[in-house]
Amino acid sequence: MQYFLIIALQGFCIYHAIKNKNNYYWFFVIVFLPVIGSVIYLFSQVFNKKDLDEVQKEVVNVINPTKRISDLQKQLDFADTFQNRTNLADVLLETGDYANAIKEYEIAINENYNKDVGVVKKLIEGYSNLKNYDKVISCAEHIMVKPHFKGSRSQFLYGLALEEKQQSEKAEEQLRQIDQRYSNYKERYVLTQFLIGKGKIEDAKEILSEIITESDNMSKPNKNKYHAVVNDVKKLVASI
Repeated sequence: MQYFLIIALQGFCIYHAIKNKNNYYWFFVIVFLPVIGSVIYLFSQVFNKKDLDEVQKEVVNVINPTKRISDLQKQLDFADTFQNRTNLADVLLETGDYANAIKEYEIAINENYNKDVGVVKKLIEGYSNLKNYDKVISCAEHIMVKPHFKGSRSQFLYGLALEEKQQSEKAEEQLRQIDQRYSNYKERYVLTQFLIGKGKIEDAKEILSEIITESDNMSKPNKNKYHAVVNDVKKLVASI
């Protein structure tokens, strides 16, 4: 039993490190110092970001994600409500079962895309992962006038979908709105790659420079969280 708990703890720490793109040396610490390394990782990288209840919940999800899905399916079978169906869809989306997540979201809104903007945003995420760009565009255009669409990940995915459908001018118009200071670092990095591809090198350099400046003022948790993308930004700057 003790051995299983150690393996479970290591599994969670490695999952968390991958998910948050933390420094590679943490993998060596966790693997070669199973107990001490995992405890150090938890207190330095996890507990300062989330409370204990959230960590416990995530550990359970990593160890046995199918149990959570099964429990939510039972809740839906018992009471077929909008909330129960979207709760199930949310977990399916989190675990990468995009096709089934989309199926549940579509049933929940029943073609009424004004019913819940949050659900439509998750549909955009799911369809984007399945590379169904027509559906990404269709969903986005139902909610693009809604509050909080501008500068959101949904708008970012909408812009990428437009580019995939050879609508470059519209794509650039949407993607440029992602360029918001002290946020959207991964999306802004992709935007700079898009601009470089269009020959707009100076525009890209300006955004890259802003990201590097902002990274110098990040809190420690954010430095860890965005370490990988900031490194990518610096490499890209050096290459152009």
